[in-house]
Amino acid sequence: MSKEKIVDAVASFLEYIKNKSASSHTFINYAVDLKQFSDYLEEQKLECLGDVDTPRLRAYLRGLFGWGYSKASIARKLSALRSFFSYLKETGVLERDVTRTLQGPSIPRSIPRALSTEAVNVLFEMASHSEDPVRDTAILEILYGCGLRISELAGLKWDDVDMEERWLIILGKGSKERRVPFGSYAQKALEQLRIKRTWDNGFVFAGRKGKPLTVRTVHRIVTTLASRGGLDGVTPHVLRHSCATHLLERGASLKFVQELLGHENMATTQIYLTISASWMKESYMANHPRANLEMGDDGSV
Repeated sequence: MSKEKIVDAVASFLEYIKNKSASSHTFINYAVDLKQFSDYLEEQKLECLGDVDTPRLRAYLRGLFGWGYSKASIARKLSALRSFFSYLKETGVLERDVTRTLQGPSIPRSIPRALSTEAVNVLFEMASHSEDPVRDTAILEILYGCGLRISELAGLKWDDVDMEERWLIILGKGSKERRVPFGSYAQKALEQLRIKRTWDNGFVFAGRKGKPLTVRTVHRIVTTLASRGGLDGVTPHVLRHSCATHLLERGASLKFVQELLGHENMATTQIYLTISASWMKESYMANHPRANLEMGDDGSV
C-alpha cells in the first residue's frame, strides 16, 4: 500500500503533463479536476494514495451527480482521474490502476452542425468586404477548405506551406504531424496574403504588431463575418464540420476524411454521415434501380 501523499502525487503528475507539451487548456482542466478530487479526499480524512480504492472513487462520482454536475463534466473529471492513476501505475507508484473498472456516464453524441454551401458563400462574400479581406478570405479558405482546427490555423507557419505542390504540414493533437492538401482557391488566398504581409515572424496569420493571431482573435473574425451575413452560431469548428460533411456528400471516402481532419478513431469521422439525411435520400433516389417507377412517353407507368 503506497504511503505517498495524494497532494504530492498530483503535483508530480501535473509537472509530467506540463513537460509533455500538453495544451494550456488540458493542463488547467487536469489541475482543477484533481484539486477537487484531492479536496474531497481531504474531507474524508484520506491523505495517502494507498487509501484510495475503486469503491471510494465510485462514491466520489456519485457525489458529483448529487452536486449537480452534468454528465459531460463528470465524464471529463473521470478522464482526468484515469490519466492520473494510469500515470501512477506506469511510474510504479501504485501496483494497479484503481480506475480500470470504473464506468463513466453515458453521453449522447450530438450531431455536429454543418453549413449549407449557400451559407458558406455568404461568409466568403462578407470576407471580401471586411476590414482585412485578404487575411479574412485566407482564414476561411484554410478553415473550410482544409478542415483545420482553429489552433492548427493559428500555429501555421510559412515553412509548413508548400505553395507549389499545395500541401500543408500540420502539427495536430498529441503533436502528431499530418499532410493536408489545399485547392487553388486557398493557394490564391495564401499567395495574396504572403505578398501583403508587413511582418516576417514565420507565422502565416499575424496581427498588426507581427504577433501570431490568437485562437480568440480567429474565433472573433469568423463570428463577426457570420453575424454580418445574418448567420447565427457559426464558429471556426462549424467550418471544420462543414468541410467534412461536404466532402462526404460529394463522394469522398471516410478514410480520406479521417486522415484530412486528423481523427485517431474512425468512429469520430463516421458521425458526419448522420448529418445529411437529405443527401442520402437524394443519392438513393438517383442511383438505386428500384427507387423510381419508369414512366412512359405519355406519362403512364
